[in-house]
Amino acid sequence: MKISIILPDLRGGGAERLHVNLAKEWIKHGYLVEFFLMKKQGELLSILPNKSKVLSPEVDRIRNFVLPIRKYLRINKPDIVLSAMWPMTSITTLAWILSGKKGKLFLSDHVILGISAVNELFLPYRLVGLSLKVTYPFATGIIAVSRSVRSDLCDLGKFSSCDVKVINNPAALGIPLHSSDKHNYKLWGKGYDYHILSVGTLKFEKNHKSLIKSFSYIAKKYNAKLIILGDGDQRSNLEALVIKLGLENHVSMPGFFLDPYPWYKSADLFVLSSLWEGFGNVIVEALECGVPVVSTDSGGPSEILDGGIYGRLVPIDDCDALTTAISESLQQSFDANLLINRAQDFSLVKISQEYLDYFLIN
Repeated sequence: MKISIILPDLRGGGAERLHVNLAKEWIKHGYLVEFFLMKKQGELLSILPNKSKVLSPEVDRIRNFVLPIRKYLRINKPDIVLSAMWPMTSITTLAWILSGKKGKLFLSDHVILGISAVNELFLPYRLVGLSLKVTYPFATGIIAVSRSVRSDLCDLGKFSSCDVKVINNPAALGIPLHSSDKHNYKLWGKGYDYHILSVGTLKFEKNHKSLIKSFSYIAKKYNAKLIILGDGDQRSNLEALVIKLGLENHVSMPGFFLDPYPWYKSADLFVLSSLWEGFGNVIVEALECGVPVVSTDSGGPSEILDGGIYGRLVPIDDCDALTTAISESLQQSFDANLLINRAQDFSLVKISQEYLDYFLIN
């Protein structure tokens, strides 16, 4: 069976990393996997499995991607077409129809689109909903990475919840679960008693501004270091805020790393401050390393943490609540095995098989 994955590119986002990990697992089981990208670019190209193929027409605008997708589908004739992240999903559907519906088409969404489209893409809510209504019903199947994303899709597109399959994102660290490096001075620097980690693209919805403000109070009480891994268009604003608050010796933003796990393994606490979050892969990664989590109650994180059983949840954009949760978590002991076991509910083997099962029953 040939599976074709259609994406804009392979930059280092959670959705892109998910598809690379799924491809690795499917190839291990004998499936053929191809990536068809708008542009052959992104940090994750370097970690693609050797047996996967990457094709691209190298187009800059998504509207110019329709005809290349149609041509690709007609020539390559995949059995399964998996497209992710609106508007790529709607564009792929149009191309798939024009191709004569070559293969089964599955659409996957990873963000709370009703919020993201308005606040990040600055698009009218009704326009996004209309695009879903006129394209998604043609697909063989629709996948949402969390119940929050499914609810949002159903509200936007006026679908029944039974029309959308929830398949969570997998943990795919592949690390020794009980390894630790609590004195990794090369990463954190010497002399800090507490190491707090956050991972995510430096963009508006990740709300690192709120995290840094909260940490300014933590730094007055604890000898702590905050590291934020990731890059994005908010970097200069965040760096200016760090200087304004006098946190230059306590906050570091070293950029994007293909392998963030040395930081996870040596962290005392993981914090996610997002305004909205479709799933929250980074929370699963933290749990798999046995690291306690504080997160905003921003959609997917609540499902991963099971309403607060496996980590602390705080209201969105509430600096006081976030500060309190971080402070209390630093003073509290945690059962690392409990967190690690929770992460196994999202194992790559389990999730990749859920995708295959869904492909085959439709």
